[in-house]
Parts: sequence; C-alpha cells; structure tokens
Amino acid sequence: MNLCVLVLGLALVLTLCAARSPYQAVLQHSRIRGRQQGPNVCAMQQLKGTDKKYFTNCKQWYHRKICGKPTVITYECCPGYEKIPGEKGCPAALPLVNIYNTLGVVGASTTQMYSERAKLKEEIEGPGSFTFFAPSNEAWAALPTEILDALVSNVNIELLNALHYHMVNRRLTSEELKHGSSFASMYQDFHVHIHHYSNGIVTVNCARLIKPDQHATNGIVHVVDRVITAVSNDVSTLLDVDDDLETLRTAMAAAGLTAMLENEGQYTVFAPTNEAFEKIPQETLNRILGDPVALRDLLNYHILKHMQCAESIVSGTPMETLQGTTLEVGCDGDQMTLNGRAIISKKDQLGTNGVVHYINELLIPDSAKVLLELAEGSSVATATKLFVEAGLTPHLTGSEALTMLAPLDDAFKGSLTMTPDMRKLMTNHILKGQLSSKSLYHGQELETLGGLKLRVFVYRNNLCIENACIAAHDKTGRFASMFTVGKVLTPPMGTVMDVLKADDRFSLLVGAIQTAGMTELLNQPGALTFFAPTNDAFSAVPQPDLNRMMRNRQELAGVLRYHLGEGMLVSGGVGSHTRVKPLQGDKLELGVRNYTVYVNKVPVADADLMATNGVVHAVSSIIKPLPPKVDREQADGPAAPLRPAAASGAADSKSFRNDDLFQKVVRSRSSRTMNQ
Repeated sequence: MNLCVLVLGLALVLTLCAARSPYQAVLQHSRIRGRQQGPNVCAMQQLKGTDKKYFTNCKQWYHRKICGKPTVITYECCPGYEKIPGEKGCPAALPLVNIYNTLGVVGASTTQMYSERAKLKEEIEGPGSFTFFAPSNEAWAALPTEILDALVSNVNIELLNALHYHMVNRRLTSEELKHGSSFASMYQDFHVHIHHYSNGIVTVNCARLIKPDQHATNGIVHVVDRVITAVSNDVSTLLDVDDDLETLRTAMAAAGLTAMLENEGQYTVFAPTNEAFEKIPQETLNRILGDPVALRDLLNYHILKHMQCAESIVSGTPMETLQGTTLEVGCDGDQMTLNGRAIISKKDQLGTNGVVHYINELLIPDSAKVLLELAEGSSVATATKLFVEAGLTPHLTGSEALTMLAPLDDAFKGSLTMTPDMRKLMTNHILKGQLSSKSLYHGQELETLGGLKLRVFVYRNNLCIENACIAAHDKTGRFASMFTVGKVLTPPMGTVMDVLKADDRFSLLVGAIQTAGMTELLNQPGALTFFAPTNDAFSAVPQPDLNRMMRNRQELAGVLRYHLGEGMLVSGGVGSHTRVKPLQGDKLELGVRNYTVYVNKVPVADADLMATNGVVHAVSSIIKPLPPKVDREQADGPAAPLRPAAASGAADSKSFRNDDLFQKVVRSRSSRTMNQ
C-alpha cells in the first residue's frame, strides 16, 4: 500500500514538473486523479448545485471546496478524447474537423448556430488558422435579453462583428496564452486580453476558458463562460464616464492619481461608489480628503499592482496594493470578497490597462487612520473605552506622534471604574513618539505621556515593554502607532524590596531577607528576577527546619539567593525550556503549561510584580533543585505536593533535609563561598 502511494506521488511530481504552463499543470493533475477511471479521463471539481467545473490542483482536491462552497468530483474525457461504447475511459482521440463542426461537439452549438446566421460558417469551415474563443451555450443564455436581441436583429453587422471579436487570425494554444498578453482580434484589430493565472485559470477579457485546446483542422477552439465585448477605453476613462463614481473621480484628481490610470499597465481598481463614501462619518472623510498623504494612501489601498479578474479567484489570497499593504481577495460562492466581506457590487469592468470592480464600502488602510480609529478596528474594545473615559480622546484623534499600548480585552480583570489611578494607568499606556516594534532593542527606555520611563525586554520568543508583551503585529497609523499587548501594564513602583514590603503575602520573606543581610542587594540598582516565596511557602516548611534555617544566616542567604535569578525575566519571556542562572546554586528550569509558568516544577502563583531593579514572581513553595537525572522537560510540569506538617515530625524533618539534595547543595556552595 505504501509503495503504491509512493509511486503515485512520484508520478504526480514528475508529471507536474514537466508541465509547461499553470493550466497544463492542473490538467495533468486532473489526469492523474482520473487515471483509475480509464485512459484519458480527467477528474473535475463541480460546485454543488451548479454547472461550474474546474480542473483540480492538489489543494482543491483535498479541501473539496471552491470559493468556500463544497464540490463533488466528476469524471469526463480530457480535452481531445472521447468514449467508445463498451470500453473503459476515453480511449479514442476526437476526429479533427473544421472549427464550425468542432463547435457542435464541444458545448458551443449556440455559437455554431449564430455563426451560420451571421454568414460566418463559410469562413470557419474553410482554409485558415484561427483561434475561436467560443461562448458556451450557457454564456449566450446568460446575456440580457435586450443585448441579445440587438445582436441578432441585425445579423449582417452586429452579430458578425461580435463573433469576429472572439476570433484571432492565428492558432493559439493555452500554452501560448501568456499572462498579460493581448492579441489583435478579427474585429477591426481590437485586442483581446489574456490572463493566465498561477492557479491554472486562463481568461480572455475576464471570461474563463472552461474547455481550452479543442483542436480543429483550421485552428483551435477555446470554450469560454461568457460573451466578451470589445475593449477600447482605459481604466481612467471607465471611471470618468460613470456618475456613480463622481466622488472617487474628485478624490483621484485631488491625489494626482488620474494620470497613472491613463498609462499602460495591468491595474485592478476596487472603485468605491458615491454610496460607499457617504457611509463614512463626515468628520473622518473631511480629515482624509484634506490630508494629501492620507488620501493618497486611501486610494492606493484600492488598487492592486496586477490585474485580477473575478473568475480567477477560487479562494482567499493576499494581494499587494499600491499602498504597500495587502488585501485578501477571495470569493464566497459566486460573490467576490475583500477581506472576507462581500462588498463588490459590480465585477469585471474591463479597460485596456486593467479592470474595475465596484465596491459599496470604502476601505480605509491603517496608514490613513488616527489612533482612535486604529483601536476601534481591533480587538481592544475595553481598552478603547477606558482611553476615552480617561479623557485621552484629544491625543487619540490629533496629529501627535504617539504609540498606544492597547491590552487585549481579556487582559482586564476586576473593576473598570474610572478613578484617578485608572486614569493615570491609561495615560501611561501611551508612549511619546511613533514607534515600530521592529526598531525596539533590549534595555531601551520609553517615556509615557504620564512621564514614566518604561523598559524594553527582548527575548527569544517575545518582545515586552515591562510586563506587557506584544501580542499582534503593529498597526501603523497616519501619525501614531498601536501595539496590541497581552497584559495590562504594571509600571514599576519601587525597588524589589519596596514591592515585597508593600505586599502582606511576603511579610515572612521580608523578615528572612533582613535576617540574611540581603536588604541592600534588593534595593540597589540592577536587574534581578525574584521567585519570591509567599508566607504560605514558609508555612509549608516543617517548623524545626524553618527555625534552624532562620538561625543560620549563611544557609538562609543560600536559600534566598537560589530564588534570585540574574537578569530580568517577565512571564512573557518564558519559553518551553528556559533556563535562569541563580545567584547561588544550580540552574533554574522554567517552562509554561496551560498559561502557568513553572520554575523547577513549582507553579508561579502571581507573575510580573515589576520593580525598578527587577521583577518579582510569587511562588507558594520553596524552590528546590531538580534531581540531576530528571529530564528538564519536566520543569514545566506540576510541582510534587509537599507532605503536610502534621505527619510524623521525625520523618518529615528527614524528608525536608534530604529532599532533592537541597540542603547539601546549599551548604556546599555556602562553604565554598566562605573559603574563597
């Protein structure tokens, strides 16, 4: 079984590598998928409930979806082959006949009928070498009645001209239909415009080739899914002639972009209608229209660097705009979508240098937004509300160069009543200067609007400002930027010793620090990480051992120094296997499980109590070295429970003294320190 899969996979790779064009690649993939049905059978994906079929690629084959809708696999003869009654697959090559007769056997009998009516039959039966982009029967049926009636009522002129526009006076296979190419048609040399996309879809004037490469004795037929019309105007002219785009024309002229759309190119313009502009608050619209930089960014955000017909889209794909950022262009059934929203009201208005799709909502890029608009368009609703309640709106809507630290909604706990302390806190979430997270460096100091200095910490897995680590990509606005952070900022309010003294949970620890003579160490400038045992941690130690440790200053200092790590490590900087070097003793092993930080298997009960010279993480157990043979992956596991003090006193005392060689390690290192 495995060998068969390997052989099939190898055959698929070799065949696709030999493909000469994207269309040939999907065609050959479809051949391979249809091989079990017999020779020359192609597997097609058909949208459920429709007649639309596609040759498959690997991604579509496994997802079984096109434009978000389910598909079914159907099998039919590959181009150029037909069935023979009683035989498997499609073993027979189609007999070569002229173009007129070929139309009748490839699903274009209506085109065949109109060719006869327009006196074109003799031409496409006779000598020559033509390419005929032949509308399918369904394409003719989809034409509005008034347009079809106008064509067929004057068959000697209009219908013949229309059919000649579907023809090129040379044979062009799908391989020769290169992306961005154009060819003079047989109607007054008006060009037809070809796009051959990387997903294998080929279009002519944005009509999809649904049955390419149907060879004939005097040329080749490509069946297309719509009737195409001659293109004579550039994109700029298309925008000029539609009253529904009057506001867009005015904006394009003000931004100096009109001439660009008159030049040669391959543009895709998502054109906001007048209605789309009217949906924007007047104050916002006036601000953008009055700001040349923001206006240019806004308009360029609606223009792609390449031409994208609606029929070329089979799934959401990020595409670069002239503004420099991306739009996700996708589809939902038969609707084209932008950034997941079905806001396109009219598709595929083709010009000589691009295509226009009408949209009923204006797309405002971040680069044209003020800080408040950046926040309102993100998942930071709670922070946004608090910034406004704190009276910071003038800063958020003005032209100051600022950077907002916006905590995610679930970062806020407890009461959110606006108090003077809350107002001060929110003010300190706004930094002076428009910053980029990519330009921040370890140890950098940033000043807030409240005058505080905040430190930057760069870790392997995170970038943090104090305890608040960046949780999403920057949003860069017109004048200011926004960093989404995972926690509410807790600015340092004193030294490590000050933090401990201010918290009743650490009253026993404060006494132990003073006994050990370490007060000065925790008050002096530096960068320490303190895994600080709470009162509960000391209470869990058997009383005789606690008394003995508290009487031995060197032993007590050794225990406390083992809880002090060199350098600043906030919880957001802890990865799966993080090591910290303590001031005394073997390394500390840190890890994260279920959003809880563990140090030597002991969970951190309360993380990130920030100090000017370090950070405090509260732990409810005394931390002991891991046994030498314990795999360090266990460092992020739950801590082994301490035995209760009520059990046998002698046994408990012995257990504490020998547990994980803790006392031996501390004493030996204390001895070495004294001898030195």
